[in-house]
Amino acid sequence: MPRPAAVFAGLIALTALTTAEPATPPATFEPVLQRFLTRADEPLVQYRGTRYLEARNDRLNQYGWMEVATELGTDGFHYRVIREGGSEMICHRVFHSMLDSEEQMFATGDAARSGFNAVNYDLTPADPAEGGLVKLLARPKRRDVNLIDGAVFVTDTDADLVRVEGRLAKNPSFWAKRVDVVKHYGRIGGLRVPVRLDSIAQMRLAGTSTLTMTYDYEMINGIAVTPSHAIAALGQ
Repeated sequence: MPRPAAVFAGLIALTALTTAEPATPPATFEPVLQRFLTRADEPLVQYRGTRYLEARNDRLNQYGWMEVATELGTDGFHYRVIREGGSEMICHRVFHSMLDSEEQMFATGDAARSGFNAVNYDLTPADPAEGGLVKLLARPKRRDVNLIDGAVFVTDTDADLVRVEGRLAKNPSFWAKRVDVVKHYGRIGGLRVPVRLDSIAQMRLAGTSTLTMTYDYEMINGIAVTPSHAIAALGQ
């Protein structure tokens, strides 16, 4: 039987991009690219908040949800289940496996291997994106489940990260034929943080599986922030 946990285990660390033939470089591409790669943003080293996860597979008639408390600090990333419901398989084999993988990623220092930088990606110009945004394409330098072959969207004024989308550079298991991901970022408490993750996995035998995870924050880098602002921060 397909292993849903393996399909979604690579989604947490994603901060990446898409392959395409190079287009004629837009006039704004080079300066925006340089600003993006050289931004001196304050790193996210500490936060406390909650996440809400939902996943569904219609062919298997499975649906599950979970709300968790999350915290990142000097001792790594940790989570605690607040409440959950629906499919036990999804809750335990998908959600717990994803969050356990995130704990392990921070414990081993592997988070740096998924960062959007010249170490992990080759960039190429892209066609103009929607108003106010510049689209940057990138080719992952290695086949890694924590990297995306897709596109990054940044603001055209200060090269601030808004959205990443694409497919996993490496399928996380034999059962996954393709996994497409969209991750949104918002500015909360002065820092750019993830606020929503959506994925669609095409699986052998099991068909299409979908997953959504939304993030909310109570504290970021030691500063209290107002909860329930994550969705409002989309696109800011």
